[in-house]
Amino acid sequence: MSEVYSRRQRKLRLFFGLADAALVWAAYELAYQTRSGWNLERQFYIDTPMKYLLLLVAALAFLGAAAWFGTYERLESARRRDVVKETLRQTLLAVVIVVLTQFLLRLDVSRAFLGLFGTLSCLGLLVFRSNTGPLLRWFRQRFGAQHYVMIAGTGESARRMARLVEEADSFGMRLLGFLEERPTVQALQLGQEYPVHSLGELPQILRRRVVDEVIFAVPAADLPRLEETLLLCDEEGVRTRIALDIFPHVNSDVYLDRLGPAPLLTFSGAPHDELRLLLKRATDIFFSALALAVLAPFLLTVAVAIRLTSPGPVIFSQIRCGLNGRRFRLYKFRSMVANAEALKQQLMSQNERELVFKIRNDPRLTPIGKWLRKFSVDELPQLWNVLIGDMSIVGPRPAIPEEVEQYKRWQRRRLRMRPGLTCLWVVEGRDTVDFETWMTLDMRYIDNWSLALDWKIILRTIPQVVIGRGAH
Repeated sequence: MSEVYSRRQRKLRLFFGLADAALVWAAYELAYQTRSGWNLERQFYIDTPMKYLLLLVAALAFLGAAAWFGTYERLESARRRDVVKETLRQTLLAVVIVVLTQFLLRLDVSRAFLGLFGTLSCLGLLVFRSNTGPLLRWFRQRFGAQHYVMIAGTGESARRMARLVEEADSFGMRLLGFLEERPTVQALQLGQEYPVHSLGELPQILRRRVVDEVIFAVPAADLPRLEETLLLCDEEGVRTRIALDIFPHVNSDVYLDRLGPAPLLTFSGAPHDELRLLLKRATDIFFSALALAVLAPFLLTVAVAIRLTSPGPVIFSQIRCGLNGRRFRLYKFRSMVANAEALKQQLMSQNERELVFKIRNDPRLTPIGKWLRKFSVDELPQLWNVLIGDMSIVGPRPAIPEEVEQYKRWQRRRLRMRPGLTCLWVVEGRDTVDFETWMTLDMRYIDNWSLALDWKIILRTIPQVVIGRGAH
């Protein structure tokens, strides 16, 4: 969407955030006064500093939950059912945070008060969000100055861009008309009729009309001839944009970056938000280190059991492909006989997967190995891979180089995310998922990645692994 749309969305997020903070404060005070007035066995009272500290936590919890779920981005166009769903889950997470906070602070706050606060907050948000139409109209009138656009070009790309501008009418965008080097028509008919001007008329148009920006939607070969027009807009201070239809990227995010003073138009087919990726990495380090420390006695017990039940090393290692194809050594508890790789060729006729070697009831498994596989205990040494940065807790599973060499071109994009211990295919059925679906799920994860999605996958993985579902 246009920058106008983005700016308007930022204003709407601020609008909804301020409204939420006010409604949560009102619900908190109403719940407090109501509970204080109840003649129950236990008197209810919170010291003033703690009362307002808890109120601050509550407000931040509601705003944080909305940011976590992306609630404000969807509210304006959401159906009533979706508004209810978004509000309920925002309230649930926020109230859980408030309850945990009062527990950590040892406040022993009345459960009736907390329940009443959660109920009143949810009802207040639902009533407000179900009646935001008039408020949003006022908001647009008050803060939404019109944004006037002209489009250079009259071809299909220019018409497509013009339709997008028309669709953004509710966000204040207005299409003034088209510019063409040598116009062959006087007007173009879309949602309404728009004039077609010669590029030579642009200086006069800029003097007599308000033009906020010019979008160039022309064939790539025509861009060099438009240098004078681009310089004119630059000198006049008119914002210019160039439509990128000439680039065939369908999965990539597009953004402008710089290498020193040089501007770079960048296409990214994988997540590129450095702050969120840094938070993901920090989470990986913290939880992998914690898990290795807590599970150390259990890991030692498993190692002893492997050593006692079959000859060979305790740890099996193998070269895998990591982020962007980087090679690293992956570690697992050995679940097969020591010469399993040598026996692999003899069993190739029984392979049940495309590219990936997998057979049900693999005869190479040791007596304890099938249980290690079933409950994914054999994967636990990979926590070390996570700690040192080869892997992440959540991400596409790391493939061996021989498999990667046979990937179709679209499947290679899964290498653009750091490989992980678990991903969508695990929660969708683990070993019961066919190869094509597995690859598609990895693509879906990459295209929709967020920190919230990582946590959702982790929470769904735990019961899958505990009961051993889908492993063979």
